[in-house]
Amino acid sequence: MENPFESGHIKNYILLYVSVVVIMILFFIASTLFNEVESVDKKVFDTKVSEVSYQAEALTHAEKAMKNIVEVNSSGIKLLPKAY
Repeated sequence: MENPFESGHIKNYILLYVSVVVIMILFFIASTLFNEVESVDKKVFDTKVSEVSYQAEALTHAEKAMKNIVEVNSSGIKLLPKAY
């Protein structure tokens, strides 16, 4: 096997690497150059929301879930005669 440093192949590998890096840089510049963002809407979050309403909603959801569980259990679920 030939030594790539003596046969001159290393120059080709370095040129290939440099050309790939240059192409990547050019694509990056082209993608950022033509991507113009005119304005970004500022989002305002309401920080004065009371936690009481969330707790009340959570309790009502929990009560509904418990009612659904009771309804499902009282509906007479029957098991299959064989396990598959």
